[in-house]
Amino acid sequence: QVQLVESGGGLVEDGGSLRLSCAASGTILSINSMGWYRQAPGKERELVATMMNGISTYYADSVKGRFTISRDNAKKAVYLEMSSLRPEDAAVYYCNAFLIQPNDDLRVREYWGQGTQVTVSS
Repeated sequence: QVQLVESGGGLVEDGGSLRLSCAASGTILSINSMGWYRQAPGKERELVATMMNGISTYYADSVKGRFTISRDNAKKAVYLEMSSLRPEDAAVYYCNAFLIQPNDDLRVREYWGQGTQVTVSS
């Protein structure tokens, strides 16, 4: 069974920085992409940043220039460096991965972490 475990959320002041981490555990053949979504109260979950095939990256316009996504393939981990945080960045941040497990006919399956809260005080 694959699990994604996030860490690093917390309370930060307006303009501050945080680093989120997410590690995948379980038997994994390959990881197609890993990324981060967020969901604020009363809003839909939105894509923040993702890294595909360990190379290509995508950022939501609202975080470009402030957030940086990176991966450690050996650790099956993804990180999100967040700087110049704003109150509107406050949300529950979810790790997301599309990956393939052995003996699963090369099916790409999607997994989610449990979420980590980011709070930005103004």
